[in-house]
Amino acid sequence: MSKTQAGPHQDDLSEPVGAFAWLKALGPRGRRAFGGAFGGYALDSYDYFTLPLGMVAISAYFQLDHGQTGLLTTVTLVVSAVGGALAGILADRIGRVRALMITVTTYAVFTVACGFAPNYETLVVFRALQGLGFGGEWAVGAILVAEYATAKHRGRTLGAVQSAWAAGWALAVIVYTLVFAFLDEDIAWRVLFWTGALPALLVIYVRRHVRDAPAAAAQRAASEGRGSFSAIFGKDLLRTTVFATLLSTGVQGGYYTLATWVPTYLKTERGLTVIGTGGYLAFLISGAFLGYLTGGYLTDRIGRKRNIVLFAVLSSISILAYTQLPAGQNGLLLVLGFPLGFCMSAIFSGFGSFLSELYPTAVRGTGQGFTYNSGRAVGAFLPTLVGFLSDSWGVGGALALGAIGYGLAVVALVGLPETRGRELW
Repeated sequence: MSKTQAGPHQDDLSEPVGAFAWLKALGPRGRRAFGGAFGGYALDSYDYFTLPLGMVAISAYFQLDHGQTGLLTTVTLVVSAVGGALAGILADRIGRVRALMITVTTYAVFTVACGFAPNYETLVVFRALQGLGFGGEWAVGAILVAEYATAKHRGRTLGAVQSAWAAGWALAVIVYTLVFAFLDEDIAWRVLFWTGALPALLVIYVRRHVRDAPAAAAQRAASEGRGSFSAIFGKDLLRTTVFATLLSTGVQGGYYTLATWVPTYLKTERGLTVIGTGGYLAFLISGAFLGYLTGGYLTDRIGRKRNIVLFAVLSSISILAYTQLPAGQNGLLLVLGFPLGFCMSAIFSGFGSFLSELYPTAVRGTGQGFTYNSGRAVGAFLPTLVGFLSDSWGVGGALALGAIGYGLAVVALVGLPETRGRELW
């Protein structure tokens, strides 16, 4: 299968220069696509974090143990595998933009529904359905932007899209702090879920202003086997699919363990108030935002695989330092939040470009949607394991298990090629 240029990257033949050359190189259409994907992923993050931030209040309201609260995250991430796979197929068959609107609408509707849950069982169902949209948005948005980006700048461009996760996380923490400061916890967690209606505004923007990359859309339409699971498990792509899924499992197992349990860890074992928790998370999120941007730069400079190995090692070290810090050293804990957020986010920056470059245009959505979200689903069992073990080990002790995921990610890279500089095919 030959490799060809996948889309129009610039409106003229001049080579953009400067710190924002990657953004200029997208051209007007590409920049609008970038805005849609960035907004979609930021609000995806916002809607996801309504659960971890409200988890202590939800647990008290429904009288849940740690295993039950961990299951809420696990079911979201497991069902996200189904959502990601379906969204990938839709992206290959009906286009990236239309699939993006479907995923955003889905996760917004069911996040709001979570706020109306009368019991734990209903909340589990609504959270699972939220996972359908949550699972598909990133893969679809990343592919949309990747097909506008040049090979030279693709890592930085997709790293900037990834940074939207930190922006959405920060917004969620701000809203959480305000809502829980002024409302009783029994109603505050519901209001937090109801604010998940915000993405509806983004759908209007995407529908009016964003289009698929024309050349990539034409190439996809002319290809046979669009959106085919049999293709990504065929002899040409089977090895790629297996190892990309293992890579995603390791990185996301480590990440979601921390994302799920750090707010609970800060409140229950470090004794922080709502305001105090927000302050500590601010350091974590600031590090995450800069980590995404730095990782995007490095993935273009040193390669996709080296960037992942570097930050897998540093993330493991940071997790152990953060979770095993002796009691009474909350000042140092505050400082350690920055490198923890930086490292565990920088490792993600290459994912959008790496997975996009591993698959041909006709099945790029299917391949990226399946591998990223299947990995997330398998890795999701780690937060539940932490929940069950935390009753005997403590939340901090169980959180150290997150380092195991990063080791798996490094092993998975053995079966994948380096793709830096590769044109989409």
